Amino acid sequence: MRSIVNHLIQLQELTLIRDEHRALSEGEHLDRLSDSIDELTRKLPAQMRGVYNRLQKRDHIVAAPVNEDACSMCGMKIPISQVQAVRKGEIIQNCPSCARVLYWTEVPRWTGDAPSRLAPRKNGIQRFSHSSLMIPELQATTREEAIAELVGTMAENGFTEEREKLFSLALDREAILSTAVDCNLAYPHVRGVEGGALTLAMGISHKGIAWGAPNDELTHIIFFFVIPTAVSAFYLKLLAGLTETFMKEEPRQALMDCKEPLELWKALSKATRYTVR
Repeated sequence: MRSIVNHLIQLQELTLIRDEHRALSEGEHLDRLSDSIDELTRKLPAQMRGVYNRLQKRDHIVAAPVNEDACSMCGMKIPISQVQAVRKGEIIQNCPSCARVLYWTEVPRWTGDAPSRLAPRKNGIQRFSHSSLMIPELQATTREEAIAELVGTMAENGFTEEREKLFSLALDREAILSTAVDCNLAYPHVRGVEGGALTLAMGISHKGIAWGAPNDELTHIIFFFVIPTAVSAFYLKLLAGLTETFMKEEPRQALMDCKEPLELWKALSKATRYTVR
């Protein structure tokens, strides 16, 4: 049964990648992704294919990891006996609330402090980031070095204690399809980092990095996300908002002109005040 669950997770990831490219208005890879999704769907056992199709019509997250003995999507507490069954992986287990297929995985975890309820309410992009996660001058010269640098700043600021795993998962995602898009932008990310909120780090490369962008353009602005499973749909809206903003040259140049992390964070907040809510 583990092989079937892994098959579902792979199928789900391809579907979410296709959703990302639609949000970015990047149509170049959609047909190829759709063909791969159709092929993987046909290879599912007939009964599981029916389950997948029913779940997928409702939401593209059809499989969810168990996080702290609960379904990471709906938050339903799972009985200990079922949690143990999920860990064994001998029989397909469904969430008793949302019916998604449950699976067990060891993922990087958020380790920072929870925000205080008494703290002033943050708006826009400030809900997902902080000046300490801004790098106005990346030292990296390659895609791998840039991801390592961005993962490193998250680790140094208490987001995760497992930087190597986060780095490895980010590279695994890039291996499926490059996250670079037009206008010198890239959106590397890791999905399924549980225990915290969607978080964004950003770095600027003035020299540019060969990231595999369309037309072999160099990438200068890199947004790195960690995404809890439950906010995958919202991540697409955030992605669309950032792309709407930074397809324009003026806001891109405003980021490129920043010299300090706080200045960069303020420029990012100002540029996205109408597109990220």
